Amino acid sequence: MARSAAKSLTSLWKDRSLNLQLKCRLMQTLIWSVAMYGCESWTIKAADSKRLNAFEMDMYRRMMRISWREHGTNNSIIEELQPTCRFLAEVKRRKLQYFGRVVRADNLCTHVLHGTIAGNRRRGRPRRRWTDDIKQWTGISIADCVQRAQNRTQITGLN
Repeated sequence: MARSAAKSLTSLWKDRSLNLQLKCRLMQTLIWSVAMYGCESWTIKAADSKRLNAFEMDMYRRMMRISWREHGTNNSIIEELQPTCRFLAEVKRRKLQYFGRVVRADNLCTHVLHGTIAGNRRRGRPRRRWTDDIKQWTGISIADCVQRAQNRTQITGLN
């Protein structure tokens, strides 16, 4: 859906009177909002993060009118644009923010997040869980993440 939204704005991307910073802000408000719908509930695998990075670079290339035949590297595009935030970093920020909100809510969602199911699991590698992303991004256990989210006034100094 986000790609179709970007395609509908082709005339905007081709407009030479708009500077790159304005186009970047338009992309973040008009396309990223469509692409990030519900991103707080995603379980992001390695292939998904590659796909999201490819989506972001494709949008930047459309915005800058760089053809795939020009062989421009991703790093050169990022250096030229100097975006204020990256797509995957924003997804991570929103997911961590949502995790804190769920933990502090102390309702049914919190109990489901901590709950376990009795019985044995299936054979093979366990599926990637929603909390595995949180654990990987923060580098600490889920129990520590929960404790930090509940005591955020001590960590951040917020009231």
